[in-house]
Amino acid sequence: MGHRPARELRAWQTYIMHVRVLGAAAGGGFPQWNCGCPNCRGVRAGAAGLQARTQECVAVSADSDHWFLLNASPEIRSQIESFPRLHPRQARHSPIRAVILTNGDMDHVLGLLSLRESYPVVIYATDCVRRGFVSDNVLYRTLERFPGQVSWRRLIPGQELDLMGVECEPSGLAITSVPVPGKPPVHLMGTGAADPEESIGLVIRDRRTGGSLAYFAAAGDITEAIRHACWSANAVFFDGTFWSGDELIRLGLGTQRAADMAHLPVGESGGSLERLRDLSAARRVYIHINNTNPMLRADSPERAAVEARGWEVAYDGMEFTL
Repeated sequence: MGHRPARELRAWQTYIMHVRVLGAAAGGGFPQWNCGCPNCRGVRAGAAGLQARTQECVAVSADSDHWFLLNASPEIRSQIESFPRLHPRQARHSPIRAVILTNGDMDHVLGLLSLRESYPVVIYATDCVRRGFVSDNVLYRTLERFPGQVSWRRLIPGQELDLMGVECEPSGLAITSVPVPGKPPVHLMGTGAADPEESIGLVIRDRRTGGSLAYFAAAGDITEAIRHACWSANAVFFDGTFWSGDELIRLGLGTQRAADMAHLPVGESGGSLERLRDLSAARRVYIHINNTNPMLRADSPERAAVEARGWEVAYDGMEFTL
């Protein structure tokens, strides 16, 4: 980095996108409360090479002071407490400027109900995701304690917009949503027609440096739009839910394949590790990792295969800058 004068160095650091993984696991977390698979048994027993993870949530910032959360996991309170930069700095305050939802799955939206203590919240979401959370949901009233407690801002796939907090102050970050092959949340299945905005990925760009983050925590396939977003980004988070399509079936834990749940497996032929092999991004990270995935084990051949291709497996507390 050379020998920059202190004043120049501080200014240079101001214009860096900060990324912090608050939670890296898929729905249910790791270990999952009712699962006795080898991974869950191992992490409970303190086995070497296994690390517990909370459900997926990532914080991003252009200045390390004002933060945006990608999804709101059920463990959001403990995740906030785990990262001092998200702590309040006065009697009633939060450095969190907004929450951005990539779909309406329970592990992505339940944390919103924990942000109900008389403080304004900004939520970015597609119309489809907003309707799924608000309509006929009596629990949503906990976020309507005073006028304007929640401000919804619409994400339109393909359109870039500036990320802003309640007071519409500039953050230095811009966001573009990208439709991904997905499915409705379990609690909304069968209640309406399929909507292409049910599940999205995100491209977050630092307007000052041009650095960008592609975020696709859930994806049933790799479309041309996803490919373009990932190949253009400096860092990529991608769906690491399952290693193989029949993972749950082989372990006797379910009857659905990964494709049935709109997840592209990592390791099998035609999986994401193979199809994303030519990415040039400096950081390539698998996130939203199911408790059954063998790449959770640091000493597994699956982890070795991932790392040999230049990928990392996300963990709670992972942090880097762009």
